[in-house]
Amino acid sequence: MKKTGFIAIVGRANVGKSTLINALTGEKIAIVSKKPQTTRNRITGIVTKGENQYVFMDTPGMLHSHNKLGDYMVRTISSTIGGVDAAILVVDADYLPGDIEKNIIRRFIKIGLPALLAINKIDKSSPIKVAECIKAYSELYDFSSVVPISALKNDGVDIVLQEAEKFLHEDEWFFGEDEMTEQPERQIAAEFIREKILRLTDDEIPHGTAVVIEEFKERKDLLSIRAEIFCEREAHKRILIGKKGEMLKKIGSYAREDLEKFFGVQVYLNLWVKVKENWRDSDFLVANFGYDQKKIDE
Repeated sequence: MKKTGFIAIVGRANVGKSTLINALTGEKIAIVSKKPQTTRNRITGIVTKGENQYVFMDTPGMLHSHNKLGDYMVRTISSTIGGVDAAILVVDADYLPGDIEKNIIRRFIKIGLPALLAINKIDKSSPIKVAECIKAYSELYDFSSVVPISALKNDGVDIVLQEAEKFLHEDEWFFGEDEMTEQPERQIAAEFIREKILRLTDDEIPHGTAVVIEEFKERKDLLSIRAEIFCEREAHKRILIGKKGEMLKKIGSYAREDLEKFFGVQVYLNLWVKVKENWRDSDFLVANFGYDQKKIDE
């Protein structure tokens, strides 16, 4: 009998949620960086093993919103938690529960959502801190299981998958056996480009950038992509382009490597940089750049 279940992966920014969903699926479907607020959209990762199909939903890191983009991210988290069968709360082994984690747990309690606790980054922590973390969270919620992991090193990820099986129910699968994500190809391409911006530019630049795919043409052995990178200031545009265009070339070169690996064909990537001042505070531009609140609940 086939089983399936929708499982949200939630937690504060930069605890390793995207690294975990990539480890669970065995593929890079969510971008990763050391900077917080890397994930903006809900990312779906599909794992099919035997008769079981797990639909994991990576969410933006929980944050205190300061603009329209932040509002979108917070609403995405709330909507996802309210529409799944269970959740995996990912926390950093070095830190005890804070206001953000307590707010998430209060939401679990309110809707009676089953949840698994994944204590991440144990490779950088100590057994004493991990034990303190387990004790503190166990006092706040009756988690179905508590699994210490290192998502980056793929340690304990198989146990997370085993424990998540209890969240599945008998039903027909929603996706094909070979599918690993429901993200549109344009969104995947935009995210791979944005990841390189996050990794290569200074702290003040990445959070004010958005990537829009203006052209996505597939041929037999070539994928042609034209993307526009939007930033909020002329000074940021100069940094993104770099001296003699070197930074933009570097962003494009690294992004092209990931795109070719993911799509399995040669990629021609054409990048442009434009300025849209304070776009994160504009409902219209936030939606136009792919963060449309009306689509969250669809």
